[in-house]
Formats: sequence, C-alpha cells, structure tokens
Amino acid sequence: MPAHTIEVNESNFQQLVIDASKDAPVIIDFWAPWCGPCRALGPVLEKLAAEYAGKFTLAKINSDENQALSAQFGVRGIPNVKAVVNGKVVDEFSGALPEGRVREFLARIIPSRAEELRHAAMAGYASNQDAKAALALLVEAAQADSTNELVRIDTADIFIDIGKLDEARKLLDSLSALVKMDARTNEVTAKLQFACAAVEAPDATSLNTRVANNPDDLEARLQLANLGVARKDYGTALEQLLEIVRRDRKFRDDIARKTMLQVFSLLGNQGSLVSDYRRKLASAMN
Repeated sequence: MPAHTIEVNESNFQQLVIDASKDAPVIIDFWAPWCGPCRALGPVLEKLAAEYAGKFTLAKINSDENQALSAQFGVRGIPNVKAVVNGKVVDEFSGALPEGRVREFLARIIPSRAEELRHAAMAGYASNQDAKAALALLVEAAQADSTNELVRIDTADIFIDIGKLDEARKLLDSLSALVKMDARTNEVTAKLQFACAAVEAPDATSLNTRVANNPDDLEARLQLANLGVARKDYGTALEQLLEIVRRDRKFRDDIARKTMLQVFSLLGNQGSLVSDYRRKLASAMN
C-alpha cells in the first residue's frame, strides 16, 4: 500500500480508526473494486495521504466485504469518504471529487501550509482589498504546493480585479479538466468574461445616452450590463438584462437570459437579489 494508507476491516477497525484518530485524523474511504468512481478517487486520496506525510491516515474499507461497517456509518453509495477525529465523524463527502475539492475537504480537517497561506490571502483580501499583500501570500502558497489548483483560481480572481486579464486567462487555461468544471472555476471564468466585455465597451455615459435616445438600443443595454457586472453593480446589470428580455427575447440568440444566469452563478445562486431577479425573469418569459 502507498505511504500512510492502510486496509481496514471489521476486526481491526476499532484499533486502526477509532483509537488511532485520537492521535491524528483518519480519513475513511469506503470503496469497492467494481466501482468506477472509486477507482478515480482512490489514487487521489492515496497521493494526498503520502503528500501529507502522516498528518492523516487513509483507511480503505471495501464496502462489499465489510457491510456491517458500511451500515454502521450510513454508507448508501460509494465512494463515500468520512473524516474521523477523536473517534467521531467530523466531515464527509460522496462521489469522485477532483483533487482541488478533496484538498478543500482535507483543509477543513488538516490544513496544509499552502492551504493555510491561501485562506489567509483570501481572508485578508476580503477584509482590506489589499491585492499586493494577498498575491504575495498566494505566491508563497504556490511555492509550497505547485499542484494546488485552488491557488491558481484565487490568483486569477484577484488578477481580474486589478485588470491583469491576460494573466488571469492563462491561469484558468492551465487548470485540469475536472477543475475547469468546478463551480468556483465557473464563477471566476464568468467574472473574466464580463471584465473582458467591459474593457471593450464604450464608457457608461455614452451608453446611457444611447439608451435614453433609443430605448430599443439593446446592444447598448448589454454593454451597460457588462460594465455593471465588472463594477459589481449587479442590480443595474440585471435590470438592463431583464429589459432586453422584455423587449426582444431573441436578441443575439437569447444572450440576455443566458447572461442573467451567468450573473446568478457569479453571485453563488443565492441571496435576495438573485431570488428577486429569478422571479422577474420567469415573469418576463411568460
């Protein structure tokens, strides 16, 4: 078995998982040989167990051969991963997650040096908007772990805010296929698209003049929406997009509705603004 990975069954479970978790976290991987997603996730977990070098132990449990343990832990589908600390399950996930998401899971239990730096960078940036300080910490995080793709995503996010759009695009393009499908990546990618569109748009004053002179100038409304998102004025952006939907649903292949969905995604698909404009959009489409 790879370093810091062990096979566990019902006879040694108490010793190798419950008792051992009082000294260091134990990550249980419920799997089976026939399970395709298990075969995808297993090597990721084993790689990280070796990388963390004893900060946690990976306990692999064949759910077919240890059905009593699977039932005891409420395993309804595999792969199913549970973190045990001091004899108790403190966190878990199901399905084959990409490495970046697994790292996030582990960071909640055993933060790596890179994750500690990444979290410090983004927490500091959220509170004081000091891009230079945040990027310096992210550089340290990348040096600590060059494979941590979450560091690249966060760096790209800040690059967009300070106008380094080409650099942000290169970082997002460098991500693995699985990570490119992650919700966080989609959020930052959408943010980049809006920022690029805003750079190419005329200034807001001239666009507002065009709309005032011709309320059916839908291209001007779309450009105003892009500017609004780039400036984080999401209410103004959504209002312009909603007006396009009301005036011409087919404009540029339904781009206004599609762009509204991108904005919702950028806002995490939650909050009063999202729910309000989802309702307005549904009403406009009836």
